[in-house]
Amino acid sequence: MPIETLRSRVKYGLEKRLDKAAQSYLGDPVLAKVDFAEPFGEPALTDPNSISWRIFKNPVSLFIGGVTAVILEFAEPRVRTGVWDNTSFRTDPVRRLKRTGLAAMVTVYGAQSVSARMIEMVNRMHGNIAGVTPDGSPYAASDPELLRWVHVTAAFGFLEAYSAYVSPLTDEDRDRYYYEGRKTAALYGAKDAPQSLMAQQTLFREMLPKLEASDIIFEFLTIMKRANAFPPPAQIAQHSLVRAAIDIVPTEIRAVLGLDKRYGLRPFEGRMVRRMARRADRLKLRSGPPIQACRRMGLPEDYLYPRK
Repeated sequence: MPIETLRSRVKYGLEKRLDKAAQSYLGDPVLAKVDFAEPFGEPALTDPNSISWRIFKNPVSLFIGGVTAVILEFAEPRVRTGVWDNTSFRTDPVRRLKRTGLAAMVTVYGAQSVSARMIEMVNRMHGNIAGVTPDGSPYAASDPELLRWVHVTAAFGFLEAYSAYVSPLTDEDRDRYYYEGRKTAALYGAKDAPQSLMAQQTLFREMLPKLEASDIIFEFLTIMKRANAFPPPAQIAQHSLVRAAIDIVPTEIRAVLGLDKRYGLRPFEGRMVRRMARRADRLKLRSGPPIQACRRMGLPEDYLYPRK
């Protein structure tokens, strides 16, 4: 048997096993059931040729970027208190991750009508969350300033994780990506969300004096290292993936949070994470949102997976 045929069969068998594992892992009865293949022909909030469709198909960089995003969110005391006191991060982190991941997938790959319904539901939930931080500062989850911070930190995390560990992106790619997120930001009520790399960098500089260290951030990182966030055997790399997330937090923010070099990637881990993330970028999970969304738009299954 030719070596290329053998490699193709092995890869196909691996994809089938991972696809089955992913279906089982995400088959949580509490999660909303979303059919990314319907309604046929209805576009998503972003185009299939977008940077968003390209980077959100990679489960490894999404996990890394998601952890980065939460680190940055938790650096803002009002966001930190609102999330920590009103969600299940401490008690059921995996289910919280699944829900957050599903919401991200819907906003990128789901039909616009499906995305709008989900975002409306999330906004109603946010409308019921308000309180006071330990130092007495009031907060509300519907505050446009806080929504903007949550939006930009999530965008930054996913973007930079893909660029660092999967495939380098240019500043032009970054500008395009932030601009692509304008519709989602508006639907969530994140007014004046950055629509360019420069705007993102400006907002990070403006927010820096408002950010602070917290033991909750370190507790969150410990939880993420231990949570069963991946099907086995990928769980053995989870500590390294969390370190990879810390590594892409901007240097000045890491200094504020006390996340020095001890918490980042070790040299051998960097190579392993990049290898893992790049391989994940080539695996086609046929029941996953990216391929289902391509089917909805009448595109071939491998549209987002071009041959090198």
